[in-house]
Parts: sequence; C-alpha cells; structure tokens
Amino acid sequence: MTILIRNLTVDDEPKWDDFVEQSSASFYHLAKWRHLIKKVFGHSSHYLYAVDDAEIIKGILPLIRLKSHLFGDFLVSMPYFNYGGAIAVDEGVELKLMLEAEKLGQQLGCSHIEYRDVKQRNTELPVRTDKVSMILQLPSEPDLLWNAIGSKRRAQVKRPMRERIEFITGGIELLDDFYHAFSINMRDLGTPVYSRSFFKEMLVQFEANTIIAVARMNDEAVSAGFLVGHNQRLEIPWASTLRKVNKYGVNMYLYWNILSYAIKNKYTEFDFGRSSKDAGTLKFKKQWGGEKHQLYWYYQLHKTKQIPGLNPSNRKFQLAIAAWQKLPVFIANIIGPVIVRNLP
Repeated sequence: MTILIRNLTVDDEPKWDDFVEQSSASFYHLAKWRHLIKKVFGHSSHYLYAVDDAEIIKGILPLIRLKSHLFGDFLVSMPYFNYGGAIAVDEGVELKLMLEAEKLGQQLGCSHIEYRDVKQRNTELPVRTDKVSMILQLPSEPDLLWNAIGSKRRAQVKRPMRERIEFITGGIELLDDFYHAFSINMRDLGTPVYSRSFFKEMLVQFEANTIIAVARMNDEAVSAGFLVGHNQRLEIPWASTLRKVNKYGVNMYLYWNILSYAIKNKYTEFDFGRSSKDAGTLKFKKQWGGEKHQLYWYYQLHKTKQIPGLNPSNRKFQLAIAAWQKLPVFIANIIGPVIVRNLP
C-alpha cells in the first residue's frame, strides 16, 4: 500500500473530521480548530494527512505555527490544549506524518516541533514526561460517587452551602462570570490570561460541546470552570477560584457539582486536565478518584539542542511572574492576551 502525505484543504475537512470521529483522535484534532486559532491568535496552520491508493485517509497531523520575536518560531500539535500529535491506523503512518512535518519545519526555518502525545512512541526523539492527565471513570449515579469520595470530602463539599452560594451551568450567557473568576485568578498566579474572545469563539464555534459552570456567592462569580464534552468524556481545561473564598472550600463545591452534572448527562469519563507530577493540583484531582495517565511531549529539534522551557516553572520566568502578580487586573487583561498567544 502506497501512502501519500497531503495538505488539508477546506474541501477535504469533512473527510478529515470523519477520520477524527472514527479514530482515537481527540476533540482538538477537529479541522475547525485551525480556523478558530487563526481568527483569535492570527497563527497559520499546516494540517497534514495521509491517504492510501484509494484516497482514503489513514492518518492526520494538525500543526500550528507560533512565531514571535520574544518566544521564537516553532510548530506545535496542538498549542493551548492538552492533546495533539499524529493519529493514524498504525504507528508507521504516524511516523511518516512526523517525518513530513520535520521536513516542513526545516523548510519554514522553525527551531523545533512539539507533539503532545498520549502514548509512548518507538522513537529516539527527546521527550518530556513531567506532565500527566487525571481521568476519573464516572459511576452511573451521583450517589455512588458521593459515597466513594469519603466523609472528609463530603464535609468539604457541604461547607460552602452554609454561605449564600449557588451553582449554575450554561453557555455564552455565563462568559462574563467565567472570565471574571478566571482572569483574577490568573493574575494572582502570575500567569498571562487568554483573551475573552478565545473563550467566546469556542462557545460559538463549538456550542454543542462547551459548557460553563459557575459558583456564585453573594451574587459574585467566585469559582468557575470551562468544560468541553466530546463523545463520552467531559474535560475541564480551565478552572479558577478566587483566593478570597478559599477558606470556604468553594473549589470542592464547584467540582462536586460539575462531576454530578457529568454523571447526569451520561458522560462516562471526567478529564481533570493536565498537571505537573509535582504540582499541588495533582493531589486535589486525585482525591476525587482520578487516575494518572502519562503524557508524552516529543520534540523534533532543528535549531536548538535542548528541549525548550516555555513554561512557568522555568526559572527565567520567576521574576516576570512576581511582577505580573502586582498588576491591576484590567491591565493584565489587556497585556496578557498579547503575550500568551505565542506561548503553547
């Protein structure tokens, strides 16, 4: 069987998406993401796919090019999200796609390519293994999970109920609530925030797959999560709680209600998102019963010999983080999106 590598065109996007839905590809492999990222961030894309002699798609590899004077010029599959990489009918086709990507990266003059994989590959490429995702297999009824989490966590969930608190879910009508909690928390962490338009576009373009969950206390959104549902899995890529309500355990209340929502809406898995292996957030996710799933971030290095360190744990960013935490939120919300668009 001859395998040919092609560049995705708009006309071929339905075939690409059919392959995504019939394979182990993630929600972030769908073709629509390249248009959304171009609209919000201005980044160009190179979506490679493999076909056989009958022009049947056998594999896909989405690539986004991030290019800036500050952070460099490189390709990522996929930036901003936890999952990407080549997906094909077998590893041989995946490696062919990655070889074609390497040629592309060299032609473009990129310093490196980053692949965010969920499986270990038979390759000598350098790899980061400091990240894991936490996945919880959901029971059929919320009561079963309630019994499983233990008395200590049940008490923590109940604690905020003594306050004037409510939990609601919805779509774009809750965007301001979500962004209020998210942007303040990101500033407090010293992390540049994504633009409001990024979340708005996801809510518009993927209306059937995106949900916002909010915990309000005294009519203020003090905790919120942005949820993505695909097939039988509900994921929470972004969640934030204001520090001033941490003493009430609002985060526990939010997550319990989100998990209950997932079960009631017939999801069978809950993805808590990625964490560094030494992060405190990992312990929080584990207490709900989540299990670690290793993430493998592979690199093809062209103009550098070391894996890039574009992450907050890099010592180079520590002074910048400390300074960022002192910014007024409205200033951070203006400057942040300009910076974070070029951070994968």
